[in-house]
Amino acid sequence: MAKSMGQKLKILYIWKYLQENSDENHPVSTAEIISYLASNDIPSQRKTIYDDIEKLQEFGCDIVQVHSRLGGGYYLAGREFELPELKLLVDAVQSSRFITTRKSRSLIRKLELLAGRYDAGKLQRQVYVAGRIKTENESIYYSIDCIHRAIQENHQIGFQYLDWNLKKELLPRLGGKRQVSPWALIWREENYYLAAYDSADQMIKHYRVDKMGQVTVLSEAREGMEQLAGTDPAVYANQTFGMFGGEEEMVTLLFPNRLVGVVIDRFGREVEIRPVEEGRFRVRARIIISGQFFGWLAGIGREARIIGPARVQERYRQWLVGIVDAMGENTTE
Repeated sequence: MAKSMGQKLKILYIWKYLQENSDENHPVSTAEIISYLASNDIPSQRKTIYDDIEKLQEFGCDIVQVHSRLGGGYYLAGREFELPELKLLVDAVQSSRFITTRKSRSLIRKLELLAGRYDAGKLQRQVYVAGRIKTENESIYYSIDCIHRAIQENHQIGFQYLDWNLKKELLPRLGGKRQVSPWALIWREENYYLAAYDSADQMIKHYRVDKMGQVTVLSEAREGMEQLAGTDPAVYANQTFGMFGGEEEMVTLLFPNRLVGVVIDRFGREVEIRPVEEGRFRVRARIIISGQFFGWLAGIGREARIIGPARVQERYRQWLVGIVDAMGENTTE
């Protein structure tokens, strides 16, 4: 490196060294900084180091000088992310199903750089979380980027829907080419879903983003804005069970008081809740009626009841009877 170029970059190298190698318990000495600079072909002296650190402090870098009979030194006190914040981010990356194992490791390594040399090991101990299933579709990050761009630029997208086969291969679905108007990306039950308007069927449909391949932004403008106007994606996601489509109904449900937390977790704090009798409360919510909704209700058991409308009660009863009948058909002596 040319001497003049090295001197121009010196202050950046000092900042980098402090960021990666210092913290409150590990200040670095002036001699260590000079040695690091020398390893990068940048000659320096103590006085110029003092001046450079002063300039970094004037710029706003939170560099603290430690005075000690053992030598003292400098450390970077303020960082973009505190260690507890980085731990949360690491755990979120590791636990996210839609992020592949390889991409998780890559992102965590980058987060470790933000922590510095001595705290990086503390993040590493957060990494190993057993039993979490990860997607294998590496293209999901580019798919999400394309979808966001299409929404921002008001364009439709095209993609190929994928399915698993018995060999555990994710392959294009027969007749799986789609062209839709993307509306919103929804994080639901550990997966990313796209809520989009299908002009051909004139309805909102949902797609697992990790099962979308070859996503491209098309020139056609988005459609379905009138149908989607005024819809809050967060509220819509609470109405939709398992992100499966269906008819929307205003449903009244009855639960015991001890299940109020389950109801709020499902429908959100804004859901209408009214005590109706000793130990019970009533809920009114707009719900997309589907087998996934009935499955959620059946999982709670006898304590959860549909009060109305009657047609939804009857559909639920038929759904339960159908399952019992199917169990009988599969029984062998």
